[in-house]
Amino acid sequence: MATTWKLDPAHSELTFKVKHLVITTVTGYFRSFDGTIVTEDESDFTTGKVDFTIDTASIDTNQAQRDEHLKSADFFDAEKHPRITFTSTAIETKSEREFLLHGDLTVGETTKPMKLDVELGGTVTDPYGNFKVGFEVSGNMSRKEFGLTWSAVTEAGAVVVSDEVKILASVQFIKQA
Repeated sequence: MATTWKLDPAHSELTFKVKHLVITTVTGYFRSFDGTIVTEDESDFTTGKVDFTIDTASIDTNQAQRDEHLKSADFFDAEKHPRITFTSTAIETKSEREFLLHGDLTVGETTKPMKLDVELGGTVTDPYGNFKVGFEVSGNMSRKEFGLTWSAVTEAGAVVVSDEVKILASVQFIKQA
């Protein structure tokens, strides 16, 4: 029987990491996002269909000026493209608790296939009677492949922002009645 799981935003986080000047890593967050998983059976997540939406303007790198630049047309153009979406296309089993999630990521006007590593944290009933499942998700993307091409070079020739972006998510979903 089909089971729907809804994201628990109070117990989930979505982060990204990108190299700055090739010498340090800047960590950022998206503070507003939503997701749904529909599985054929509540205990078999390999049958899942995942839909995930991120509010582009919710980007937070703990530096307001940088956040405004990231929301601008140089990067996400949040006013024109308020959402980033991911829709799964397949799930590969790597082990009993590890999966490879295939899907289509849309940033702005660009949609490309993406693979994410997923680790099943487990299932549990919380103190309020909600049946939950948790996952750790990670992957890498080329920002330039998604039209995020703004770049600058220092006097010494170092790139200001790397092309590779690491994506990390720790998410809980609640089984719906």
